[in-house]
Amino acid sequence: MEQKVREHPGMAIIGTHALLYSSQPEEVREILRDLLGLGHVDAGGGWLIMKLPPAEVGVHPTGPGDGHHELSFLCDDVVATMAELREKGLEFDGEPQDQGYGIMTHLVLPGDLKVQLYQPKHPVAAER
Repeated sequence: MEQKVREHPGMAIIGTHALLYSSQPEEVREILRDLLGLGHVDAGGGWLIMKLPPAEVGVHPTGPGDGHHELSFLCDDVVATMAELREKGLEFDGEPQDQGYGIMTHLVLPGDLKVQLYQPKHPVAAER
């Protein structure tokens, strides 16, 4: 069942800028550009800013002092996406697990960086 996204008119927010921190930023940028196929702009000196697919944000409960944020890449079929990315030489931290909200694993990127990859089971607010 598809649900209509409730819009908030007149919003001043124009987009999302996510940050990934890695001790090997050039290698991560190359993977995002060349293997994941993300478009980009050069902000100067080879500093690439990657174009992301449509985005959404969820707010999860946590205990006092435990606030943090995560970046997740959504896909329609996590097993097929993993196979495609493995063919390109990328690795994952374990096999997909059903977490209730979706089927999830972590994509391993250079510099001890892991990004969640999941196939959502919930309605998706991001434009497709």
